[in-house]
Amino acid sequence: MILDPGRIPNREKLILTGIYLSKFGSLGLKKLGFRTFAEAYNVVGYALGSRPSSIKNYRDEFDPFFPNSRKGWHKREMRAYCRKVLDDYTNLDFEPFTGLIKSFVGYDENTWSSVQAKDEKEERASGFARRLITGLAAERYFESVHSSLLEFQGCTIENTTQLGCGYDFKLSREKSEDFLAVEVKGIRERVGSVSLTPREYEVASELRDRFYLFVVKDFQKVPYHEIFLNPTAGNLQFTRTERVLIQVSWITRV
Repeated sequence: MILDPGRIPNREKLILTGIYLSKFGSLGLKKLGFRTFAEAYNVVGYALGSRPSSIKNYRDEFDPFFPNSRKGWHKREMRAYCRKVLDDYTNLDFEPFTGLIKSFVGYDENTWSSVQAKDEKEERASGFARRLITGLAAERYFESVHSSLLEFQGCTIENTTQLGCGYDFKLSREKSEDFLAVEVKGIRERVGSVSLTPREYEVASELRDRFYLFVVKDFQKVPYHEIFLNPTAGNLQFTRTERVLIQVSWITRV
């Protein structure tokens, strides 16, 4: 059994997610902050750079093995490589298994919860799902579809999410000095709110027709996207909001 996510192959992560959802069912969904299995498939599937149906198929694979109301693939023998993963992790209990699933996408609950506002801490159980929907799952969705979109055809793509430049992706075309900036957001349902940081709003206002807001919607059912060019000067109406966070630290003289 390997508990270091960096050493677990991606296919095995998908299999383990299927085992987790089959074994713990609605309890596991609630612990991860998902409302439905479909939402879990979509969010974790895209976050791991795979098709959502992959996780569903693996859950179906293990359903006959665990006591639940689903039949799964009960008419065929479990595939050997799936059986091996099941055997390797069969003794992993609920809490450490949950932590393992969260670790696949770099989620550190202790770090995130330390900077949450009070009202957000009350919804701590849904933090994992919300962070994935608004971040990694939406970004991976964009990476999977951008080459098929007319706006970005012929572009090379650079992931800039960790560079703090005010957008998530930089897209460039050959023989052109100008680039396109894409900021990706995700929402759970078909309608919802997205927010831009001061830096994102500033860059969007500066780049204007070279800045795209790419919103992935309805992770709860079937994800799709809407694209907004020059969002700060278009049909979207942004409202400035301010929030004060109180951070507590303990200091001593040594």
